[in-house]
Amino acid sequence: MKMSDRKKRILQIVVDEYINSAVPVSSKAITEKHLTDVSSATVRNELASLEELGYLTQFHTSGGRVPSPQAYRFYIEELMQRGNLSSADLDYISEAFSNKTGDVEHLIRSVANVISDLTDYTSVAVGPNAEEERIRSMTLLPCGDGRALLVIITGSRILRDNFIEIPETMSDADVGNASSMLCKLFCGKALSEAREVETAALGEFGQYRQVMAEVIEALKSYARPREEDIVLAGAEKIFNHPEYEDIGNVKNFLSVISSKDKIAEIVGDEDDEIQINVKIGSSEDKDMPDDCSVVTATYSAGGKNLGTYGVIGPIRMDYSKVIAVLENVGKVLEELVNGKNKEKKEKDHE
Repeated sequence: MKMSDRKKRILQIVVDEYINSAVPVSSKAITEKHLTDVSSATVRNELASLEELGYLTQFHTSGGRVPSPQAYRFYIEELMQRGNLSSADLDYISEAFSNKTGDVEHLIRSVANVISDLTDYTSVAVGPNAEEERIRSMTLLPCGDGRALLVIITGSRILRDNFIEIPETMSDADVGNASSMLCKLFCGKALSEAREVETAALGEFGQYRQVMAEVIEALKSYARPREEDIVLAGAEKIFNHPEYEDIGNVKNFLSVISSKDKIAEIVGDEDDEIQINVKIGSSEDKDMPDDCSVVTATYSAGGKNLGTYGVIGPIRMDYSKVIAVLENVGKVLEELVNGKNKEKKEKDHE
């Protein structure tokens, strides 16, 4: 059924009012504040029709209406006015990153705090997908007691927290030879390609097949999001919103944010640059409670994935403000990273 312009306008008013007040919206409030030239009876009929269509719900017969998940989806795609950040918010974003002179990885970890501060919601961040990081160097360093430290250097970081069990009969020279063989097999390849060379790699190692099997398992684990790559900021901010005066809602929310694996599943990873993705309630993501929404953006700059960032909050979320924050943070990050890349290239040419 095609929705009339008047129904669209009334639905937009209900969603905007409910986002701002958290109070069910009545026909009287609509006619007194917004549609002064339309009778209250006409507005009541339109509200009843929107309820029949599944866009509104009513907790009490004599009470006002609140939007359904279907209404929020329609609102975001058809009705929402594009948000503009205040000059103070824009200045805050610029200043938050202006003094970040460290490495890019450290810079990205501060993004979650900035987003949470500006939106007043809990923010989440999942670091860049490591699958396509290319291996520059691989080394096994003997540590005694039948162990060796596996050090992997990619184009963006050093991975060195994986100990490999090695046979006691394996001499330091053997470990050195194994390192050379690892480089021959894996250097230049992406972490995600470990499976593709698994058979050949196991064959190359002969009597030390178990060592190679552990190396391959380490490579596979690095290609998945690690706990330290999943950041949460502003978890306490749920208590700033009236929905979370209900202990049941608090438990549902905490069940999501207490599991980093679940956060990684919900936030996911998008391919397009600064792709805004909105998930509303459990109908759109089975891992989320009914009363929660997630809005995320995946950032890229200079051909490099910078990770996926966003907010988890009540379904009654200020989507316009959240999307504006994510878009503007993305622009500043892109400018900053591209600027650093330009400086590096200029230094390399000197």
